[in-house]
Amino acid sequence: MMKRVLFSMVIACMAGQMNACAAPTSPKNEYEMLRALPPGLMPSLLVSEPDDGGLIGYHKRQGQWHQAGMQRGGARHLLGGVLAGDVARMERGWLSVDATFARQREDGGFLVVQKPYDRAPLSFDQEVETTYFYLQALAHALLVLQDSPHAERFRDRVEALKPKIRRAADFVMSGRAGIVPSVGHTANRLLIAAKALALCGVLLQEDSYQAEARRLVDVALRLRDADGVFIERGGRDSSYNAVAILMAQVIALYLPDPKIDRAMREAMAWQLTRITPDGEVLIAGNTRTGTGRETSRGEGIKKVNTREVAVALLYHGLMYDNAEALQLGQAVAARRSQGEE
Repeated sequence: MMKRVLFSMVIACMAGQMNACAAPTSPKNEYEMLRALPPGLMPSLLVSEPDDGGLIGYHKRQGQWHQAGMQRGGARHLLGGVLAGDVARMERGWLSVDATFARQREDGGFLVVQKPYDRAPLSFDQEVETTYFYLQALAHALLVLQDSPHAERFRDRVEALKPKIRRAADFVMSGRAGIVPSVGHTANRLLIAAKALALCGVLLQEDSYQAEARRLVDVALRLRDADGVFIERGGRDSSYNAVAILMAQVIALYLPDPKIDRAMREAMAWQLTRITPDGEVLIAGNTRTGTGRETSRGEGIKKVNTREVAVALLYHGLMYDNAEALQLGQAVAARRSQGEE
């Protein structure tokens, strides 16, 4: 039985300037929570359309499959379709699900094709990592779908997929001892792994996945400074702090934990100081993104992930009655839609 939490919300609308326009309410699940946002806002942040073969993102641009984690945008597209009530978009998103699981191996992991810029084939720990990167997005989309009016349309497909998801989650669990040694220096990746296992645990009613997720969350929450800000490469980063917040907040919706709630308020307090009223994400002092200090192979200089900054702010505003976070989340989304980020 899915664990529920009640949310009290303050909803702000965009009408030239921000004005509070809805009374607080207590939705019973994440679908209802997100549907309370201004129409189209969250779906606009989740757009990432697959091609006709179900490939997306880097795969779509290159016209070739490489690894499962790069398919997570398809699950995001599916989630956006659910929230928009757009059946055609949901079906398009499902193409990417089918394409991904068509490449599942017997051991539960997925086919890996070395990228042109990779120096060596993926290690076992890296194969586990790309698997949980995908599962965190897929399980999230499916849980929201199951609580939506569109659940019946996809019920048989979801049920048929669950054994395959279990095999993939078991593959991640087979490598759980290597997760902290591999990515324990970066809170956001620990929380991505935790989100995958937590949400797969809820979806599949598997306690062992949830227990491992809680362990990873505890490790990640220790990777914060004295003010509660998540640390990346020895300092603060206005992009990665938001990614960590977002992952932890989604986990908290399904595995409520007072430790997460306290930590999110602390981490968000600094994050809010890094967003201007018109939605610019400030980068001065960042240790990883926006300043040219770090590059991503094949993608160039690491940029601020404005999509996840906006979504983190919106979730925080809804979950913790924070009108400022809601306003700034919408400002970041609006700036992004105008192509300024």
